[in-house]
Amino acid sequence: MTEIKEKISQKQDKKSKTLTGAQILIQSLLKEGVNQVFGYPGGAVLNIYDELYKCNEMKHYLVRHEQAAVHAAEGYARTTGKPGVAIVTSGPGACNTVTGIANAYYDGYPIIVFTGQVASHLIGNDAFQESDVVGITSSCCKHNYLVNSVEELPRVIKEAFHIATTGKPGPVVIDIPKDILVAKTEFNYPKKVNITGYNPNFVGHPLQISKALESIYKAEKPVFMIGGGIIASGACKEFYELAKTLNIPVVNTLMGIGAFPASDDLALGLVGMHGTYWSNMTVANCDLLIAIGCRFSDRVTGNLAKFCKDASVIHVDIDPCSISKNVKVDIPIVGDAKRVINDTLKTINPTDMVEKQKKRQQWLSQISEWKKAVVKVAPESDKIAPQVAIEAVYKLTKDKDPIITTEVGQHQMWTALMYKFEKPRRLVTSGGLGTMGFGFPSAVGAQVANPDKLVIDIAGDGSIQMNIQELATCVHYNLPVKVFIMNNGYLGMVRQWQEKLFDKNYSETEITGPDYVKLAEAYGATGIRVTKEEEIEPAIKKAMEIDGPVFVDFIVDSFEAVFPWVLAGEPINNVLLGKDD
Repeated sequence: MTEIKEKISQKQDKKSKTLTGAQILIQSLLKEGVNQVFGYPGGAVLNIYDELYKCNEMKHYLVRHEQAAVHAAEGYARTTGKPGVAIVTSGPGACNTVTGIANAYYDGYPIIVFTGQVASHLIGNDAFQESDVVGITSSCCKHNYLVNSVEELPRVIKEAFHIATTGKPGPVVIDIPKDILVAKTEFNYPKKVNITGYNPNFVGHPLQISKALESIYKAEKPVFMIGGGIIASGACKEFYELAKTLNIPVVNTLMGIGAFPASDDLALGLVGMHGTYWSNMTVANCDLLIAIGCRFSDRVTGNLAKFCKDASVIHVDIDPCSISKNVKVDIPIVGDAKRVINDTLKTINPTDMVEKQKKRQQWLSQISEWKKAVVKVAPESDKIAPQVAIEAVYKLTKDKDPIITTEVGQHQMWTALMYKFEKPRRLVTSGGLGTMGFGFPSAVGAQVANPDKLVIDIAGDGSIQMNIQELATCVHYNLPVKVFIMNNGYLGMVRQWQEKLFDKNYSETEITGPDYVKLAEAYGATGIRVTKEEEIEPAIKKAMEIDGPVFVDFIVDSFEAVFPWVLAGEPINNVLLGKDD
């Protein structure tokens, strides 16, 4: 009798653990600590949305376009270090995510994108709202899955989070056929992950670290170049100690902004096409370049044949594919930045450093001379200079430790050059893909992740129109994102190239836009227009006081250009400082 009762009890326990695929998805996300997701419903994912409706532990944010869901998930990931999650339907819904997935892939941020798919038996039949998600996304994500059975769904989700967050972070796509969301199985979430062939190397080789340190000791003109890998590995504190101990100047890529405090004496700022004059000159004239967590993109290196041609190169990166891919490396170290830096700090002999620091005084003095270079600003109208507006935003908000997102274009480069970031995860911007329309939805994700922080999107009038519909999302959830639009009536960065390289043939770069004040009001937000310099500070202060989303429309000079500027194909020490250069 007791045995029969036990068997009945076991059967009941097993039945109570039996869940649908949609329920398994929600429970798996909760197991991973996810309680906020972004998305847009549709026929193929209605079962997921039905479970979301019943789940009090999960908050879903309805965006107004699927691309925005993925950008918002990335904004969430960039500012927290935790993976962001997006859920969309099949066909056009899934296709609309591609730009966001590619953006996260090139900049190296962890997101999980769940896409709905037609029922398994319809795949390949050109069914309504069918698209080959695995094929479409295979070249722009870290990994993707087409789920073949409800039984494998928990394992797939566990693996996806592991892949997205280990090694070089990146996006993972999970495509789930509709029938699998309704199928049932016993739910057991895996505790461990074992993926054949996927074993990221976290520990740098001790011999390579010793070789690198020996080269650093010998160098007379060394410089650190840091990228987003420092931030991704949580190595900012350790790197600060390393740079200060070795007394070596630091330049950063766009993704590396905030990894080293901009106010420090050793900080030289952005390097590359629109990098500071002194950063570019330092890299061009160094005898040792120590690159950590960056991939040597063309925007950083300029003419590859002339990049650091007289210097030795040390490259630390967790992604072995990035090493010697673009720039030949003399001492490669494959490993996690934090682990490698910690191991290097343990190896340094402080007594050895006294003599080395004396030897580098001449190098630091030369850098101080380069720092005297001045960018020439010459507004061509009586409108506001955009640099003045952005500088005012910095001056009036820096003490609030805000999160700044940007779109892509001139305003992005001015922000990178003029806003002094002291901490990591404060700048959210599109680097590798250069995605117009990224800033606003990523600000949505950043604000969701950081409800008590000031979140600002600095935008251009071209970029802001690409995902302007997300103002409805901000109003709906009362997300108090402040958007400062540099409205110059042009696609400014493209126009700048046309002016310099195409004999001022401004082909299709003059752009019209809506009345942003009326548009903001139409959505239920606040709009402010600024046409004079004396109106700048009052407008920014007013925006800060409003508890809700605000658009501030700065009418700025149409023909200002971003300087410094290294023309494409030129070496990075061939720096233009103004229009007359």
